Amino acid sequence: MSTRRHEPTAVAGRASRDRTGRALLLSFLLAVGCDLAFLVLGPDIGHQVAKPLLMPLLAAYAITRGAPRTLVAALLFGWGGDVFLLGDADWAFLVGMGSFAAGHVCYLVLFGRTRTSGLLAAVFGTALVAAVAQLWPDLPAELRIPVAGYSLLLTAMAYRSSGLGLVAGAGGALFLLSDTLIATGVAEWPQPPAPDFWIMLTYCAAQLLLATGVLLRVPQAYRESPTFV
Repeated sequence: MSTRRHEPTAVAGRASRDRTGRALLLSFLLAVGCDLAFLVLGPDIGHQVAKPLLMPLLAAYAITRGAPRTLVAALLFGWGGDVFLLGDADWAFLVGMGSFAAGHVCYLVLFGRTRTSGLLAAVFGTALVAAVAQLWPDLPAELRIPVAGYSLLLTAMAYRSSGLGLVAGAGGALFLLSDTLIATGVAEWPQPPAPDFWIMLTYCAAQLLLATGVLLRVPQAYRESPTFV
């Protein structure tokens, strides 16, 4: 009898979390759209306001879906990177890169020992060596080693993400593309029109796909819990 009495309450709680989750996901997508529009149309202050909202909204959405703490941490480390990369100073770039690196470590923990392709490892490894070799001479001397180390961690995350499925794998690949675009800008290579637009578009898609890929692997029991574990 007591179990049956609690069933309507549990169902109502899940429905409420679902509504909240949908509202947060919509808010995230709206913030992404606004940020991209500000990057193309201006003003710059709009981007500075919208960008720091992105990852907290995505993290809040993930929590309503029963996200593991490690996923929430990965997204919030991404938020730290977003905030510091709004600055122009080299120290802010390094701190932001360090925050993103911590997020990649969180993702690697989430991916665990999932099976991945040896051929894909060769592809990612070759791409890493080629990219670093090409960028190295054009990077500022003080950034060469940090960028090379970060690139190794980023590539490992992108490769391992494929073990979680196509959705997460696509997210890892887009994250690699986004940060490669940033690196070419730091190296002062020729850029496509509106480079920041493409960087943020691929980055936001990457984080959403990675989070979705992880959530698809979260046990149903976690999804029904009112708190993340």
